[in-house]
Amino acid sequence: MSSIHTPLCDMFEIEHPIVMAGMSLGMDDAMPSPPKLAAAVTNAGGLGVMGCGSRKPDTIDWCIREFKKLSSGPFGIDLLLPVTMGTGAKTETKAEIRGRLERDYPKHVAFVKDLVKEYDLPEIDLDDSEEEAMTQDLLKKEFEVVLDHKVPVFVAGLGDPSWVVPLARAQGMKVGGVVGAVRHAQRQKDADVDFMVAQGTEGGGHTGNIATFPLVPQVVDAAAPLPVLAAGGIGNGRQIAASFAMGAQAVWIGSAFLVAEENEIPREHQEQIIKGSSPDFSLSKYRTGKQSRSYKSPIKDAWAVSGLDPLPMPLQGILMEPVYLASRSIGIMDLDTATAGQAGGMITERKPAKDIVDRLVAETHEALEKMKPLVN
Repeated sequence: MSSIHTPLCDMFEIEHPIVMAGMSLGMDDAMPSPPKLAAAVTNAGGLGVMGCGSRKPDTIDWCIREFKKLSSGPFGIDLLLPVTMGTGAKTETKAEIRGRLERDYPKHVAFVKDLVKEYDLPEIDLDDSEEEAMTQDLLKKEFEVVLDHKVPVFVAGLGDPSWVVPLARAQGMKVGGVVGAVRHAQRQKDADVDFMVAQGTEGGGHTGNIATFPLVPQVVDAAAPLPVLAAGGIGNGRQIAASFAMGAQAVWIGSAFLVAEENEIPREHQEQIIKGSSPDFSLSKYRTGKQSRSYKSPIKDAWAVSGLDPLPMPLQGILMEPVYLASRSIGIMDLDTATAGQAGGMITERKPAKDIVDRLVAETHEALEKMKPLVN
């Protein structure tokens, strides 16, 4: 099989410059980047990254241990390190935040209760009096697990990784950050990361407003001499070849792997991606309080006309849990829909992860070969 090699392949110790994005918007029992998928991507010559931004420390520990049972190759962990959050407390339980929501945001709480009634959803027993919400204290506990396992690659999928860099480097880990604007690239460079992921707005999950084509070359210039991965709407080899032309050394791909046979998201969500067209995947802050791209949903539409601004992370996600959990409990998957990017309009079938990697590599090689006659 043809191979494409860049300096970033040497940094990650991988064969192909294809990295599976660390995707974390999902419940623990429906992981979008589970260990078996990450291992399959790594075993196929790419780099599997597990998104653990919404996972508890013990779940992160389990993910890493499971990966190591399935692969001896390199892998990465992606965590969310938001610069600003809706809670200033060092530690706070979800139950405490629910009480604060009732007190400080009664209109928001009433709106969610109306959604539960409108869609005839069951009331869910939210027994989380001891469950810690996303706070700086919890983020540190999550990262401690990553340190304990000496994970080869760490990615800050959101926010500022400056406080983790010296700790990670002491363990020999490579650290990168996802950026959606040139100013973010400067922040990552100031944090002394080893690489950056330039994700255009076309991408799924948390994403910015600048498209991939204008973003990637600007970040490549701003990040130099650090290597950059291109991300956002990339689903075939022609786009990977274009990413190389823009100066990227690898690609960060999420949506194409959401329909891998090893993925654990609901089959209904995979069908939304397979059958959806690119306009079906739109932006909203209704899921987490941070802007993210997902498949169309009546809940998203309801928020858009509610007259209410979504709350900061993690308040918005906790506010919306009664809808997410209730709809899933009775098998309604068109309310809490697939978190995916506009590349969903290019995806037509489920395949094993190895077949996806092989296809991407073959298509990229073909695209690069076709470009050779253009150069005299």
